[in-house]
Amino acid sequence: MGFAEALGVRPGVTSVIGSGGKTSLLAALARELPGAVVLTTTTHILPFPNVPLVTSADADNVRTALAGSRVVCVGSQAEKNGKLVTPELGIDALASLADHVLVEADGARRLPLKAHAPWEPVIPACSDRTILVLGASGLGHPVREKVHRPELFCELAGCAPDDPATPELVARAANAEALADVALVNQADVAPDAARDLAALLAIPAFVGSVLLPSSGCAQD
Repeated sequence: MGFAEALGVRPGVTSVIGSGGKTSLLAALARELPGAVVLTTTTHILPFPNVPLVTSADADNVRTALAGSRVVCVGSQAEKNGKLVTPELGIDALASLADHVLVEADGARRLPLKAHAPWEPVIPACSDRTILVLGASGLGHPVREKVHRPELFCELAGCAPDDPATPELVARAANAEALADVALVNQADVAPDAARDLAALLAIPAFVGSVLLPSSGCAQD
């Protein structure tokens, strides 16, 4: 089963939050979904390789880009690091131009697990579905090493920074936050048993898979 089908991605706006493979999942969904797709952010992302980039606030420029490529990336150019920030055109406007708008709605400092600060995630009001990504590569390692915002995670999970991030603790934190409609436990090839355990403990429908190994597919646990 493909990721788009498994995660119930429908036409409109889909937000992806969490850690451990958000950007890779966005790219995979863009490949799988039919019709015109816009990749964008409400926080910041790097441009996607081999995907046309639109940084203007002119809707006609987005239309022109989509006429030449089924998938485009839209964002405002940040002042440094080559990153993109929230597009000036707005998520609602983008949704009127493409069949699918895929939004990266928070950051994780490249760590496989995270807890969310009060101002996170930045989910657009028009979002139809929110997908939580959790990286199985962080399971079993000390919280302080593999979790972004470990102090918040420890408050949610009731643990210490040196405790291992077990499936039980990660699920406890995610269930307490209750931010998403569906979850993907990614990087399941790294820790398949722990990934399945985590998926089974989540309070929302959860799937396990490895986005960078698309032939492995996505399966519900």
